[in-house]
Amino acid sequence: MISKKVTINNEVGLHARPAALFVKEANKFSSNIYIEYKGRKINGKSVIGVMSLGAFGGEEITISANGIDEKKALETLTELVEEGMKDCS
Repeated sequence: MISKKVTINNEVGLHARPAALFVKEANKFSSNIYIEYKGRKINGKSVIGVMSLGAFGGEEITISANGIDEKKALETLTELVEEGMKDCS
């Protein structure tokens, strides 16, 4: 399992459309994906789970991946968050 801390770089955080976009990308990988925030760890492939974190822009989360494509998954998902989920406008 590998993980990386990343700052949410959009105004609304991981809510509604950004959460759906994150989950859509996470589901492209066979690895298990997790997000940790304020002591909670959720399945990164669950829209409800991601939205339930209540993580806002400017806050830090930890994304973890475990599986055969974990490096590519972590790289793609951290880049998505760092770039502000531009497809959510």
